[in-house]
Amino acid sequence: MKKSNLILAAALAGLLSACGQDSGQQPAAPAAAPAAPAPAPAPAAPAAAPAPAPAPTAAAPANAVGESVYKKTCALCHSSGVAGAPIPGNKDDWEPRVAQGKDVLYKHAIEGFTGSKGMMPPRGGGTSLTDDEVKAGVDYMVSKLQ
Repeated sequence: MKKSNLILAAALAGLLSACGQDSGQQPAAPAAAPAAPAPAPAPAAPAAAPAPAPAPTAAAPANAVGESVYKKTCALCHSSGVAGAPIPGNKDDWEPRVAQGKDVLYKHAIEGFTGSKGMMPPRGGGTSLTDDEVKAGVDYMVSKLQ
């Protein structure tokens, strides 16, 4: 029994360490459109009423970095609860963890953690993630409780 648990843990660690790694390939940049010649200046017109204000644009997500990190790395486990990962929005999963404080959540996410409910690999297996990116991912998941 111990041997099969050890094999399972090693396989899971191997899978998680491969998750979220950047392939290093960047998409090709689109070719720049040729510049059009500038139109000749129009003759001065009499003063007119001010132009209407531009239409409001959609606001960027409150935590775009955290959402991106979650989708690329964290969701691999946290969307389904693999290895005991708390699912965003599930208060039963998150409240005991949040009660420990964000510093503890950040530390466990950055350094990794093994507890009674499962394990968290360092940086969620995304070895190229910075501390701030990991923290943004944690903040994004915690924000789903509200």
